[in-house]
Amino acid sequence: MTPLLHLKALEKRYANGTLALQGMSLDVAQHSFVSFLGPSGCGKSTALKMIAGLSPVTSGSIEWAGSHAAQPEISFVFQEPTLMPWATVFDNVWLPLRIKGQSRQQAQAQVDAALATVGLSQFAKVYPRELSGGMKMRVSIARAMVTQPLLMLMDEPFAALDEMTRFKLNNDTLAVWQASQFTTLFVTHSVYEAVYLSQRIVVMAARPGRVIADMAIDEPYPRSEAFRTSERYNRWCVQVSTALHESAA
Repeated sequence: MTPLLHLKALEKRYANGTLALQGMSLDVAQHSFVSFLGPSGCGKSTALKMIAGLSPVTSGSIEWAGSHAAQPEISFVFQEPTLMPWATVFDNVWLPLRIKGQSRQQAQAQVDAALATVGLSQFAKVYPRELSGGMKMRVSIARAMVTQPLLMLMDEPFAALDEMTRFKLNNDTLAVWQASQFTTLFVTHSVYEAVYLSQRIVVMAARPGRVIADMAIDEPYPRSEAFRTSERYNRWCVQVSTALHESAA
């Protein structure tokens, strides 16, 4: 697969001396879906923030491959939808294009396409207070994808949702990823979610955060409820759970 991103001996040490991340080396391929899995405090979210340029690197390097030597378009989906409550769904999704200088008319087609992809076309004029938690997160995903990013960073976006909504959004996320073909780095605490979504799972140990296992989930897409209830899925979950328990030990 074509490389996109190289993390080389990445380290993060905070001003108080806390070593949050140590020696993280990882190659990420274009169009891949990679999950970071591990206990709280293992540096999963820290790694995403450094890749996004939201947190400085203490040592090591983040290098973009080939024609992406300059940092490409990156979108970030946070744990909370962080929508503007005074703005409609359309205006929330338009925001990153508006910041880039695009008028409402110029952005119309892109916003409409993003809302259609997450199944919210008929809610364009609705305000966030009128949406469920799952729908708010879909708006957040639409806003992230409207710029057509090369890399999508997702930091536990479904952690606060009920199980049924989470399952639905897992399916929606895979559909969006397959349709748009951006690379996805996804942070989660859930073994089950990581196995269902990912081509590859990077298991991290507790502080100082470091990679202790890098596991390929060799299962085809699209994935369905049949996979989620299969013996193969269960075996993958056991393997990943074992690696996660070893990281805690």
